[in-house]
Amino acid sequence: MILPVIIAGGVGSRLWPVSKNLLPKQFICFPQFEESLFQKTVNRIAGMPNVLPPLVICGKSHHSLVNEQLHSMKQTAGTIMLEPHGRGTAPACAMAALHAKQKDPETLLLVLPADHLIRDSAGFRHAIQAAVPAALQRYLVTFGIKPETSSTGYGYIK
Repeated sequence: MILPVIIAGGVGSRLWPVSKNLLPKQFICFPQFEESLFQKTVNRIAGMPNVLPPLVICGKSHHSLVNEQLHSMKQTAGTIMLEPHGRGTAPACAMAALHAKQKDPETLLLVLPADHLIRDSAGFRHAIQAAVPAALQRYLVTFGIKPETSSTGYGYIK
């Protein structure tokens, strides 16, 4: 089984002043979208075969936003894990791995940042399914997209 781990921490400071500590970019419903980036992330993996309800990791100050947005989507089967202090993606992934290992050591983690916009959901879902055999052999799988422009602020996968 695959456990989607949605990392919903951070403040989205690149979008300041729209994004603030109490309303980070992943929870904002921008005019060109019908839902927030967080909700898009949840919907992107909803209904996939062999995918468990999501584990959402967020800070204490965002718990109510996560709860509100999940309930508005009728998504109540997942788990919300609160970080006592934001320490970045790696510690959040470690918390998720420990959580998953306690339930079923064979569970695969699918780590999803809550603030990514992925326009080709079907292609993304296909990539996830294609990555499962490698993950089952204990490989780490990284997903990426071909850049349209250069941007050293985000890094590149080689």
